[in-house]
Amino acid sequence: MASNKIIGICGGSGSGKTTIVRKISELVSDFVFIPQDNYYKSAEFISNANITAFNFDHPDAFDNQLIIEQLGALKRGESIDMPTYDFVHHRRTDGTIRVSPKKVVIFEGIMVFTNKDVRDLIDLKIFVDTPDDIRFIRRLIRDIKERGRTVDSVVEQYLNVVRPGHYQFIEPTKAYADIIIPEGGANERALDVLVSFINSVIKT
Repeated sequence: MASNKIIGICGGSGSGKTTIVRKISELVSDFVFIPQDNYYKSAEFISNANITAFNFDHPDAFDNQLIIEQLGALKRGESIDMPTYDFVHHRRTDGTIRVSPKKVVIFEGIMVFTNKDVRDLIDLKIFVDTPDDIRFIRRLIRDIKERGRTVDSVVEQYLNVVRPGHYQFIEPTKAYADIIIPEGGANERALDVLVSFINSVIKT
């Protein structure tokens, strides 16, 4: 039976996780990308006015059971129907994405190491360690441009739930990391190590 390898890339919001995945994709094409963001639970009642009514920065915000099922399936060499998420309306959409298994699966998100059952499925754990101010600026720009947010709602959410959630749930999981990458995608040496690992798995 197939046993594909899962690489987990974790770090705070705006740390540069997606940039690392993009740079890997420029050098290696033969992998499957699974964003943890697609597995958020629906919270249609959320708006700019009550943005902290649902805590997106808590482990319970994710459908961890579905994550475990689908990562396990990919690891065994089985296809999955990955959910999709609408971040403007804060809900899971009706559409799914058919994902076929490959030897390398990259699972990326803010809390990919918080659940032990999920963590146990991951073969190589990467933590992206980026200063708070850089992460906040990146998040502010993204949420306004891509998610229809106001500056006030982004700041309120960051101070009330994002920052506390980071130090309570995300920062401690750095202890599980096999590799810590400072400054995210700007760290070329760390990217070289990752690409070498991926290539070694693909060639086996």
